[in-house]
Amino acid sequence: MRSDARRNRELIVSAALAVIAERGSFASMDEIARVAGLGVGTLYRHFPDRQALLDTITVDTLRELHAVGQRQGVGRLRNPELNELNERNGAHAGAAWAALREVVDHCTHAPLTLIKTLNESASDEPEIARLLADVNEMLVGIVEAAQAEGTLRDDIAPAEVVQVISVAVCRPGAQPDDALTTVLMDGLRVRRPETEAGPAPGSAPASMSALVPAEHGADWTEPAPSH
Repeated sequence: MRSDARRNRELIVSAALAVIAERGSFASMDEIARVAGLGVGTLYRHFPDRQALLDTITVDTLRELHAVGQRQGVGRLRNPELNELNERNGAHAGAAWAALREVVDHCTHAPLTLIKTLNESASDEPEIARLLADVNEMLVGIVEAAQAEGTLRDDIAPAEVVQVISVAVCRPGAQPDDALTTVLMDGLRVRRPETEAGPAPGSAPASMSALVPAEHGADWTEPAPSH
């Protein structure tokens, strides 16, 4: 593909993502061409119909997601120095949990809502089905590694964990630190009780001095009950 043709294709895909994010998957090809700054004829030379354009966006997004997962998952899980650094710093992240967080952060910025909608419709692109299977296998592998290292709760099947995460990331406006993503990820994470958990409900405070008002000073004693 010539450099100008490649540039036009990138402009079309970028414009399509922007228009679809605003107007949904039924955005007109004319509007996409206008936002891209190209003629409608140029758009149709690259993509003969709307479905071809949507399929391309889906394939590109899934390829990038799979590459991010492979880079984060394989790279971190094969780096023992990173695990040692986490332990020295007292961080209970772990390589697999950190990789999962990176993938989730990436997913919140990807057009996964569109992809989920397309997957539920009748797309004839065989590569989409293959990439969806590859991405799912990659995510399940990272989840299994996080469960094995003890950073992700193991009372939920890995495939179900992936489904739970998809609830957070496959929705309009998803952010890595919004309320839903934060609550779901916190609910999946295993924390070290001695460093990250507070006192158990109903337990006595470690020191009664914690209940002494500061203005009374160290010599304060509880007054005798009145009769």
